[in-house]
Amino acid sequence: MTDSEIRAVVLREIGKIAPEADLEQIEPTVNLREQLDIDSMDALNIMIGIHEATGVDIPEADYPQMTTLHRCVAYLRARIKGG
Repeated sequence: MTDSEIRAVVLREIGKIAPEADLEQIEPTVNLREQLDIDSMDALNIMIGIHEATGVDIPEADYPQMTTLHRCVAYLRARIKGG
């Protein structure tokens, strides 16, 4: 998967949990929870969705590595085979 494809997957999963979010306006280096005004349960559901969409296991201990869109893409790129 390319970075663009990974980004699209992450944004799609965010859109499922936060449908009111303007995905085009998400700043890639700003904390997602703050930008989206979501709680920890919504954040967890986004991680579950990303896992299901990519097949990448995301241990809870790694959640702090995925606080921004940019960091999500980097984390997933390192773990997706063929990326």
